[in-house]
Amino acid sequence: MQNQDLHAAVDELFASTKADLERLIRIPSVSAPGYDPAWVKESAETIADLYRHAGFPEVRLLEIEGAHPAVFAEYPAPPGAPTVLLYAHHDVQPPGDEAEWNLAPYEPVERDGRLYGRGSADDKANVLVHALAFRAHQGSSPVGVKVIVEGEEEIGSAHLGDFIREYRDLLAADVIVIADSGNWRLGQPALTTSLRGLVDCVVEVRTLHRAVHSGMYGGAAPDALTALSRLLATLHDERGTVAIPGLVSGEAPQLDLTEEELGRQAGMVDGVDLVGEGTLTSRLWTRPAASVVGLDAPNVAESINQLIPVARARVSVRIAPGDDPDRAMEALASHLENNAPWGARVTVTRGAKVEAFALEAEGSAADAFRTAFQEAWGTKGVSIGVGGSIPFVAAFSKTYPEASILLTGVVDPAAAIHAPNESVDLGEFKKAALAEAIALRLLAG
Repeated sequence: MQNQDLHAAVDELFASTKADLERLIRIPSVSAPGYDPAWVKESAETIADLYRHAGFPEVRLLEIEGAHPAVFAEYPAPPGAPTVLLYAHHDVQPPGDEAEWNLAPYEPVERDGRLYGRGSADDKANVLVHALAFRAHQGSSPVGVKVIVEGEEEIGSAHLGDFIREYRDLLAADVIVIADSGNWRLGQPALTTSLRGLVDCVVEVRTLHRAVHSGMYGGAAPDALTALSRLLATLHDERGTVAIPGLVSGEAPQLDLTEEELGRQAGMVDGVDLVGEGTLTSRLWTRPAASVVGLDAPNVAESINQLIPVARARVSVRIAPGDDPDRAMEALASHLENNAPWGARVTVTRGAKVEAFALEAEGSAADAFRTAFQEAWGTKGVSIGVGGSIPFVAAFSKTYPEASILLTGVVDPAAAIHAPNESVDLGEFKKAALAEAIALRLLAG
């Protein structure tokens, strides 16, 4: 076995690292508006303490006005060695409906080799992957190591661009490892090589100046909710393929994913068909996806027999690598404005825009991680796409164009990130830390 010292160190330190993860899960560091920001600050301070204990000689909070704090740690590069910047985030999604959880969201519980709790996989395990990988070198890292742990990723990294501008020189590195992605499946490590972007909007449909009696006017006067429903139906064709003209589509490598496996991963109800056309990986990674993610209309419990005058929906479109978010936003807005049924008045309020991104994942840095995957997992890693968006990847790429950027992470298909009963597989967690420790040694040449 190569790197026996690193294997032994990770084995020895893993129990305490797992306890550190449990400590972080207990802090409800939700960054979304309406939640107490003191918890995000406590999370940052706790991580700073953990990194000091890990042996980083410099650890501090990075703060700018109006933003949740980030954590920065640094070990200077030995002469002639490169510097590696390791990214993770410590903020988490809200728990949602706690009645849907099988356990308390912020009280970690281990079951069948998985540790449950909000933020366990997304992204607090990766915060500790970086700490354990560094600790495994017993205070003598072969490369320079910088760590940035953001506190706003779950709200779109609203101030990360400001942090990068403010601390540009501090964060500069030869290799940037972004640990906010995942693996192909349990036991199959991966580097992420593409991310879809995103555009969204709120579409309002109005058919009446005011609500009127559904018996007196129904059958002649259209209600806004039905008009909105017909408009939203134009986003897809009968196969479920996105029907918005002008959006870019691409092809992705066809990895070993079946419709049955995808249905299980997504938790689809028996009898429901998959939508779209083409390979599953292309549908998930390199083709657009349109979803209605919110709806403003009278709820069923409070509804009465009236024609609804106005209804709204939030439409979210994931755009493929190679598409331009400005052009895609205009294509979405134009489609909604030009497909209003029955002359209904449509107003589109443009929202978020996030760039799609494609990575080469080639060169010495990628080779180091692939070699490390092979040793840690005992199997070759694969290259995957991710259907979601990570807005700040483009910001790092533009600011540090000479740096090699790699996307990794501990998430697997059973992790249920952003959902009830989020969890991390402890075996994958340990292997990810070992792989990163080995990769740091390989990056030193």
